[in-house]
Amino acid sequence: MAKRIVIDPVTRIEGHARISIYVNEAGEVEAAQFHVGEFRGFEKFAQGRPFHEMPGLMARTCGICPVSHVLAGSRAGDMLLGLDPPPAARAQRRLLNYAQHLQSHALSFFYLSCPDLLLGFDSPPERRHILGLAEADPGFVRRGVRLRQFGQTIIETIGGRRVHPPGSVPGGMTRPLEREEVERIRQWLPEALESVQMALDRFKALLGQFQEEIASLGDFPSLFMGMVNGQGELEIYDGAIRFVDAAGNLVADNLDPARYFTYIGEASEEWSYMKFPYYRPLGYPGGMYRVGPLARLNVCTRVGTPLADRELREFRQRAGRPACATFHYHWARLIEMLHAVERIDEITADDVLLDPRVRARAGQNANVGIGACEAPRGTLFHHYEVDDTGLVRRANLLIATGQNNLAMNQAVTQAAKRFVRADDPAEGGLNRVEAAIRCFDPCLSCATHAFGRIPLLVEFRRRDGSLLRRLPA
Repeated sequence: MAKRIVIDPVTRIEGHARISIYVNEAGEVEAAQFHVGEFRGFEKFAQGRPFHEMPGLMARTCGICPVSHVLAGSRAGDMLLGLDPPPAARAQRRLLNYAQHLQSHALSFFYLSCPDLLLGFDSPPERRHILGLAEADPGFVRRGVRLRQFGQTIIETIGGRRVHPPGSVPGGMTRPLEREEVERIRQWLPEALESVQMALDRFKALLGQFQEEIASLGDFPSLFMGMVNGQGELEIYDGAIRFVDAAGNLVADNLDPARYFTYIGEASEEWSYMKFPYYRPLGYPGGMYRVGPLARLNVCTRVGTPLADRELREFRQRAGRPACATFHYHWARLIEMLHAVERIDEITADDVLLDPRVRARAGQNANVGIGACEAPRGTLFHHYEVDDTGLVRRANLLIATGQNNLAMNQAVTQAAKRFVRADDPAEGGLNRVEAAIRCFDPCLSCATHAFGRIPLLVEFRRRDGSLLRRLPA
């Protein structure tokens, strides 16, 4: 008989989800679905609030990547004011975003994925976690903790807090930086560089052990999307959008992030609260694309810093260009961490960061503001429509994790077909299905929004448990 195997909850991800694996009457895995069952609703919360509140309010969307929401909300506010922040403010924001990428990637790689990579996908689940890894290799875990601490220290220094930092606002930043603060940041750089390079070497040495996982945890053709600068280099704060296909062909280039709705559509399915974005010219679901570290390395001509570019060349030689194996998100994440450390070094060495002019001021000059940046998990868009008094009438958040939704569902289907035996589903095989999701490092708190009516079912029951009334009927 046909049946369903359920993985509930999916572990070592940010948020709550389950996976359904569908087995046909012949006992073969036929399909799988990634269900996101939590609902947030920040797009609705924004309505009626002043747009100046959006960076602070939208930061609460997530405690893992609040900086990305602060920056996208601030950039949308800049557009509503009709101004560009001063150079020192832009430098602070870029530094914030690189720190956010560093700390978030460290969390994903060391805390969430390395228990599989270093202890083994088939290791006992009671020790296959960060504490078990710390027992097995305390020095390695300590380096991961310190890398995340470095990123969070920068966020706290510039933004005012490690979580939900209030430092970035429409028009710029709230205060200038002092030289002593910058020097304290720079003291971390040698250790951070050494730790990232150690992690890269360790990961590359392990690749030969995971050829089956590389081939089966989501290796399929798709489009890739990310931001690049005018030279085609990776850009995480103020770039244009580029799409490439699975053969490396340029599909679209120099697209304005503020016109995202002309080339990205948003669909929904009844079995998930998460949207299903797609590339409009190819329709739904044929317009599947991926975002995030793997996509960014696939769309850029080069990274733009010497050490990361050297690693990128090796990455392309070994993984292909473009790299279509979802497993290689881990490798791309490490290269971006190296790039972040190099960029942090560059920005903190430039005295423009110390200019006291960090905020431009103006009245409202537009009714639509769209801000975009590269979040750790991919390109993030905040779109606000406001009335003439500055109150938000409508908000739309296009979250990176949501843009990977079609790809995540395809990845779990491929992994389930390869690793799950319908008659006797082993724990290690089910863990590999979960690992296909962990490659994307989804942030479900950010991404769970819905179109139209929330499928809420209310039941009124008597004391004995019998049904009295159900709404909707």
